[in-house]
Amino acid sequence: MPMVEYVLTAIDRHFANFIQAEATTDFPALKVVTALLSNGVGAGDSCLDLNLLAGQEVKVGDSVITILPYQELQELLHASGVVGSGGDYRPLVLDSHGRLYLYRYWQYEHELAQTLLGKAKSVVDYDEIILKDGLNRLFPAAVTTEIDWQRVAALAALQKKFCVISGGPGTGKTATVVKILALLLEQPATLPLRIALAAPTGKSAARLKESISQMKTDLDCSTAIKDNIPTEVLTIHRLLGYISGSVQFRYNHDNRLPFDTVIIDEASMVPLTLMAKLAAALKPEARLILLGDRNQLASVEAGAVLGDICGGDSKEPFSVAFNALMVKLGGESQLSLPVVENSPSPLLNTLVVLKKNYRFGNDSGIEALGQAITSGNGDRAITLLGTGTSTDIIWQTTPPSVALKKNLRELVLAGYKNYLAAGTAIEALRLFDQFRILSPLRQGDYGVAAINSLVEEILAAAGMINPQQRWYHGRPVMITVNDYNLQLFNGDIGIVFHEPEKGGQPRVCFPTASGEIRTIPVVRLPNHETVYAMTVHKSQGSEFDRLLLLLPNHDSENLTRELIYTAVTRARSQVDIWGNEAAFIAAVGRQVSRSSGLGDALWGA
Repeated sequence: MPMVEYVLTAIDRHFANFIQAEATTDFPALKVVTALLSNGVGAGDSCLDLNLLAGQEVKVGDSVITILPYQELQELLHASGVVGSGGDYRPLVLDSHGRLYLYRYWQYEHELAQTLLGKAKSVVDYDEIILKDGLNRLFPAAVTTEIDWQRVAALAALQKKFCVISGGPGTGKTATVVKILALLLEQPATLPLRIALAAPTGKSAARLKESISQMKTDLDCSTAIKDNIPTEVLTIHRLLGYISGSVQFRYNHDNRLPFDTVIIDEASMVPLTLMAKLAAALKPEARLILLGDRNQLASVEAGAVLGDICGGDSKEPFSVAFNALMVKLGGESQLSLPVVENSPSPLLNTLVVLKKNYRFGNDSGIEALGQAITSGNGDRAITLLGTGTSTDIIWQTTPPSVALKKNLRELVLAGYKNYLAAGTAIEALRLFDQFRILSPLRQGDYGVAAINSLVEEILAAAGMINPQQRWYHGRPVMITVNDYNLQLFNGDIGIVFHEPEKGGQPRVCFPTASGEIRTIPVVRLPNHETVYAMTVHKSQGSEFDRLLLLLPNHDSENLTRELIYTAVTRARSQVDIWGNEAAFIAAVGRQVSRSSGLGDALWGA
């Protein structure tokens, strides 16, 4: 097994020195493990698993360090005065499974788990006759040998105060939740049911609003029910009531959200800190429904909340009682679900994975490629890409960096010409999503910074833009910080537009959740970057007609199955992948692993 190498930041070292100064005992291992804990949190872990570290040699900078055996390390940590057990108010927490936490991350995990388990244990009263009628009307039975997983998800959501609906793009997560809202509203004595819809980013909120507005008009239910299905979608920060200059929110454990049902879209993007604060702000009797794709990348920040909640394939089966109810409400046409006799967790029956894709046909290369990637079959994925039989997936070996500009030219001109010719800002924003370049890297020859510069050179040479001006007409920008005063958030994308009716002064136009445009003077714009190309992480919550996934021509630990899958599934019609065959196969076989105790807390260690 190769030695694990760590590259510490200044923050890691400062934190380790601070903890050592607070400790009542002085021993080298304390500084080492606290520095590694800080480093892990920065990389997305919510804790440091000492079981994997104890007794091992690790390389920290230029030094090789042997970590103490677990028992000795545990005793020294508990004797230090800065490490407590769960519930002790100390800077660090070492739990009974050997996971070392910053106190606040232990608290986030512990309180989130308690909230979700409490809602999963809840017994919900409902009118079975009305529910059966609604299920049969909104999910009509078809002659098929396949389980209607949308129907299963609807029943699961009605049964408990907590439910997760997972599935890839095109599996109907939004369509399912709209029907769930109709079923909830049809239950007696539920009007007015206070419903909140939210998503992590402004872009994902706008997409959810558009989808729900379209879908609810075609529902087979009364006009009164349709009218009570909300279309207003907020970012999670706005839902919780952000406070300028603070990491706290107006709605919290002491001031609960005034909603009976809260639905969160794109849940894979929500970090542990934000999900914990959301859960703390819910009323005990409120229903929480999470929508997301468990196969996508986790949040950039610490935690892998949706993945931990979903708990892996082994957690999909249902109870015998739930299956019996499904058959009872569905009639003889309802197929039996996979069941387990016993489960240690109340989360049984709360997770439904939608499996049928309604966007892509049986001959879709994107769908087949996505399935090969999620199963970890890199050879199958490369075979699909190399056959040339599917016109919606195209493979090309990554060119050397000196030839990258020449190779990009045709795709860039075709992909961006329409939005640059748009006559209005709203049209430009719509057309901008026809094409995008994605990369797993920020820096280097194949990173987004270099690619954005190449794209500007290509467009300038074609006379489409004038990059001599910083705020040239058509420049796409992405916000890289949260600005609560302007209501602009990390990942929001706008386009610079010179409006003749306003003296031709450049302003940055952003889409709103209502489908309109808001403009911000360039002098007020918070930290941002040009975004013809964006990282795969930043692309979450977005969709593009066609995209180019530009991978480096060598292998890297940063290339993982989740990253490749997330990139591929951003494409609606076509995906081009430039990469190295061996590196691509290795990436599909490499899964992201984040240290966390949330999964054990929810499903039983």
